[in-house]
Amino acid sequence: MAALFAWQFLSAILHAVDREMPVARFFWSWHMSVGFLLLAAVVLRGVWALVNLGNRPAHPTGFLGAAARLGHLALYLLMIAVPLLAVLRTYGSGRGLSVFGIEVFAGGGERIPALMAPANAAHGLLGWALLALVLGHTAMALAHAYLWREGTLARMWRGRPAPIARIE
Repeated sequence: MAALFAWQFLSAILHAVDREMPVARFFWSWHMSVGFLLLAAVVLRGVWALVNLGNRPAHPTGFLGAAARLGHLALYLLMIAVPLLAVLRTYGSGRGLSVFGIEVFAGGGERIPALMAPANAAHGLLGWALLALVLGHTAMALAHAYLWREGTLARMWRGRPAPIARIE
């Protein structure tokens, strides 16, 4: 998922810089398909996280624990909202949606402005907010690993706790 998010953010940045640049057009041509794939992956990851909620480590108490809970909630909400808004906009535009050449839904031809308006207003802005949260999440994971010497980063990569190093 991290590689797919990196692709999406790179495509958006290149598109914002110069949408006619060949490399920007290449990355942008896959933006919708990769975004839809991310939506599916996020939903599956969210279900997996809920099923394994009892196995998740507890957040610490206090400010950092509250910030971690709110940050993770915001990440999940944005990871679902950003691509879902794009899908609604595509449907509302009357165009069909094909993902990696596979038709998800056919275009109806009729525009539905009420479905397009939320995405037109918020998809890009929320996408940049998601990038900011991802960068913050990355910074905190690195702080946990290298500043506070916790096994958080290893657990994120391997899915299980890292052995605790004893300092004597």
